[in-house]
Order: sequence, then structure tokens, then C-alpha cells
Amino acid sequence: MSRAKAGDGEAFRALTEPHRRELQVHCYRMLGSFQDAEDALQDTMLAAWRGLEGFDGRAALRTWLYRIATNRCLDVLRAARRRPAKQWDIPGIEPPEPTRLGEIPWLEPYPDALLEGAINVPLGPEARYEQTESISLAFVTALQILPPRQLTVLILRDVLGFHADEVAEMLETTVESVKSALKRARSGMQRSLPGTGGEQPPVGDSPAEDALVAKFVSAYESADIKALVELLTGDVFMSMPPIPLEYQGRDIVARFCALVFASARSFVLVPTRANGQPAFGVYQRTSDGIHGTGLLVITLAGDQVSAMTIFDDTVLPAFGLPSQY
Repeated sequence: MSRAKAGDGEAFRALTEPHRRELQVHCYRMLGSFQDAEDALQDTMLAAWRGLEGFDGRAALRTWLYRIATNRCLDVLRAARRRPAKQWDIPGIEPPEPTRLGEIPWLEPYPDALLEGAINVPLGPEARYEQTESISLAFVTALQILPPRQLTVLILRDVLGFHADEVAEMLETTVESVKSALKRARSGMQRSLPGTGGEQPPVGDSPAEDALVAKFVSAYESADIKALVELLTGDVFMSMPPIPLEYQGRDIVARFCALVFASARSFVLVPTRANGQPAFGVYQRTSDGIHGTGLLVITLAGDQVSAMTIFDDTVLPAFGLPSQY
């Protein structure tokens, strides 16, 4: 610590590097955007480097870093720096009338490759959510609907398990204010999180998950709409940020997929993982090669698919996927 305070960059990195990945995930939960989270993390580390001289050691270094990261993210939320919704721009396909329009066009997926060492960190005694649940797309989306202060308090208290007095100090407010914000945030999350219908997803990277994913890939790549529909729950949900169109229900989702398959598109799915869920780089075969069109993340419930989230091709590099083959 003394060397870092004296300006030794290597000493500073040795102190902060063990916390870097969990801080990035924290920023992602707050902001819902992988790119925004990367930017906020860089701002956090720069602020920590510049402010290290004022670190008095009363709180743990990890807590101090979380305080900086949290307030950097709050600054972003207050400034509302979000990419705008995108218009439907796929030629030759007229999408069905959406069930509703999404509120979170800035949502981006988070690569599982960056979760190692980030979601198995020791949690405080107040934590209420499993770390894998708290990185899922459904959870992160529900967080984004909350007002910034409620979102922040819920993450710090129920996801990370910080005590109310620690959160109050981080946010420069009172314990009573923290408790009030948490109560409202929990109520908001209860309304926003989708129900599971009692069906639990198969364990990640298990034979059951592998079998279901293989069926999904086979149906999608062969444009077998009947086989695909059999894999979907009755209330399956589909979204495609930053395009705000959202579809709920097997029939309308099947109709959307049928339109895509009928457009003479031939697809290749390249497996990866995002937000603790199966995901695929989606590539289209054309006369001049195989071109990336986006990233598809699926949510599993029992032996079916309960949600499909389709992101555009700008997220492929974060997953180490090429723009074309």
C-alpha cells in the first residue's frame, strides 16, 4: 500500500487486480451495458489511482473500490448516456406487430469467459440472490427498470451483501434512507422478474443442458419451425435490443421465426455462453461467405426454451467471435 501511495503503478495493480473482474460485473449489473461497464471500470481505476493517497484504511480496500465504482455508475445513470432504440432494418422481412415495446434498448450480453473469478467472490451476510441468478439477462433487465438509487441499494445489499450502514456510507445517506430504497426496490423486482412456472433450468454444462441445446441448434440451423416450436414454452418471450420489438407467446414467436426462416436465409450457430446461459454467434450463409448477424442468448426452463434474446452483430467481438468466416 505504501508503495502504491508513493506512485508505484505495479504496486497499485497488485492491490486492485484481484477485484477488477468483480467490479466490472458490478458496473454491468448497474448499467446493463457491457461497453458502459468497461468504461465505468476504467474510470473507477483512474479515480482510485488518483485518490489512493486519501484512502485511510478505515474500510477494506475492496469496499472503497466498490464505493468509487458505484458512484461512477450513478453518474452514468444520471447522465442517461444510453444508445437509442434502433429501427427494424432487415430488408425483405416485415415483422409481426409486437406484443409490446421494450424499455431497455441499451441491454448488452456479458461474456461468461469474463465471469471466472467475478461471481464466486465472498458475499456479505445480507446477500439474498445466488450469484448466477444475479447475472442472468432477466435479472439485469429487471434491475434497469428500477430508479438509479433503488437499483444501487438492491445490488449492494441483496446481491453483494453489504450491511446497511456500509451502503449508507458509500452513498453518503442515512441507514433509514437505504432501508426505504431497498423495500421499494424489492417490490419493483418482484413485479419485473418473470416467473419460472416452477420449472428450473438444467444445470449449466450438464448432459441435460447439452441435449436441449443440441436440439435447439438442429432445429434453428435446419429452419425446422415445427421442431423449434416444440422446444418453446407456451409463454416464451423474445426480445432483440437495441430494436425495441418484444414478443410474448409461442404462436407469435413461432410466426416471427417462420418469417426469418422463409426469407431463404441459412444460418450457422456458433456456441458460446453469456450471462450464465447458452448463447450462439448467429451467422448467415451467403454466396460470398458466412457473415455474422448477431448473438442469440436462450433461457431454459425444464426441458424447454422460455426466452430468446437476439443482439446485433456489434457484440460479437466481446465474445471473441469474428464478423465473418
